Amino acid sequence: MDRLLSMRRNAYTTENISRLDLLGGRLRPSGSPMRPPWALNEAVFQEICTGCDACIDACPPSILNKSRGGYPVVDFTFNGCTFCGDCVTACRPKALVRNADTPPWTVLAVVQPGCLSANGTMCRMCGDRCDAQAISFKLALGGKSNPVISSELCTGCGDCIALCPVNALEITSHVSEY
Repeated sequence: MDRLLSMRRNAYTTENISRLDLLGGRLRPSGSPMRPPWALNEAVFQEICTGCDACIDACPPSILNKSRGGYPVVDFTFNGCTFCGDCVTACRPKALVRNADTPPWTVLAVVQPGCLSANGTMCRMCGDRCDAQAISFKLALGGKSNPVISSELCTGCGDCIALCPVNALEITSHVSEY
């Protein structure tokens, strides 16, 4: 397992899609990569971050990887964020700044059309895993149960993404309906 995590940490993610991500169906839309929680805005973050990997090494759930550009990015393949703040504590250049008045990030989980439950197959793994209780299921015709994500409750932790068997969830800064 340690070797697998080490390989994932050294994989290039988000800015360029790796073979592993491509084959696993993990395609992120182009745009700004997802930085660690409490990261400064992208331009300032890139100016301040030294790419030292201290935040990556400090992350207990191992959701941070080094991107091709040398900066840390979030990868929810195996785990979600616990918002423990260890990455912030480890960040010496202060590219990550925890503020009680500011949420860790402004992203939400979004359900994609491939969702098993929305297609009539019983699956509620994401809802069962969501500690914030942000995912509920709305019954629909044909035995379907459409997942609904509350934008007020979703923390963007990514726990739902790590366990979705068909990769039908993603974290995004835009909430869209399908």
